[in-house]
Amino acid sequence: MEIRPGIHLGYCTNIHRGETWAETFSALDRHTMEVRERVTEPGEPYGIGLRLSARAAEELAGDSAALSDFRFWLDTNNCYLYTINGFPYGTFHGSRVKEQVYLPDWSSPERLAYTNRLFELLIGLAPEGMPLSVSTLPGSFKEFIAAEPERRPEILKNLRACSDHLDHLGDRFGRDLHLGLEPEPLGYFETTPETVAFFGQLLDGESGSRQERILQNIGVNYDTCHLALEYEEPEEALGRLVDAGIRLSKIHLSSALRATPTASARHRLASFADDVYLHQVIVRQGEAVVRRFKDLPEALQWADSAPDPGEEWRIHFHIPLHADPAEPDFGDTRDHLLGTWRFLENHPGLCSHFEMETYTWEVLPESLRSGSVVDQLVREYEWCRREWP
Repeated sequence: MEIRPGIHLGYCTNIHRGETWAETFSALDRHTMEVRERVTEPGEPYGIGLRLSARAAEELAGDSAALSDFRFWLDTNNCYLYTINGFPYGTFHGSRVKEQVYLPDWSSPERLAYTNRLFELLIGLAPEGMPLSVSTLPGSFKEFIAAEPERRPEILKNLRACSDHLDHLGDRFGRDLHLGLEPEPLGYFETTPETVAFFGQLLDGESGSRQERILQNIGVNYDTCHLALEYEEPEEALGRLVDAGIRLSKIHLSSALRATPTASARHRLASFADDVYLHQVIVRQGEAVVRRFKDLPEALQWADSAPDPGEEWRIHFHIPLHADPAEPDFGDTRDHLLGTWRFLENHPGLCSHFEMETYTWEVLPESLRSGSVVDQLVREYEWCRREWP
């Protein structure tokens, strides 16, 4: 939907299970239509933030009848696509994902081919003339790069190749196409200084006009949960990206869990650990980040014997935008999201694609659930409409 003229808001359908195209479409036809009925006015177009696995994308691209049927379904239901989440390549629910969500990374031809296919599908399915975005991982995972430094040049090569492909598609179809690299805790780049440095590497050795094309085609998917986890302030973080000429391709609206790591809070945090996703933990003492952990169980184990577990923990666990943990020593990072909105209100035109991304429905503690998954999504829409500047 257009929450403001030219500003598109949707929820990312990665909250629903679906690795095949049939499973993906079933979730759209059931859950997404229920949400649309409850959040739109009669006749109001409804924007969908689609998630397609590599398997679903290949199936859809290879079946002209399925593509035609999906176009008809979108038109019939007054829905439109404007963005795809291309970060999770394979299975994303119900079994161990953890660091495998970063594979294949951008050092691989499979990641390049998958991302190119997503853009090609978008062009064939989205309304004509609309700018289109795909979000993706921050190149790789830090552990993978540390173990295999030779991934670095391949990542840069493949991203430049993706930019070239977007040039070709954009010229052919008259489209503004942009890829959003998503900084994430313990990703190849996770903070905004690391992100700016990475873009410096991406542009290194390129000519002036080619640098401009790369910056037009490749930007940042700014996830408000992820940058809050890094204890960055939105005005400074966003300003740093803008000053470096980095495009804000998309904004993921999300909130993280924060905690004062008392013994009681750590005991309750155990209910947020699961066997599916990584829940990175960043520990602050005073004004300094003092520890980073790949997953919540590692942080909890360390704290059991640490003389000082730190002043604050921020945990990579997406919690619903409208939800308040409402427990002693617990909080959320919605202040970063609200600060992001304020920055963009004062700097209009920087980003037109917004997507709510609370994908953790299946692993949320019961205390943070709001009825069904549809109920939760509706309440997130309501919160955004109420809080949007």
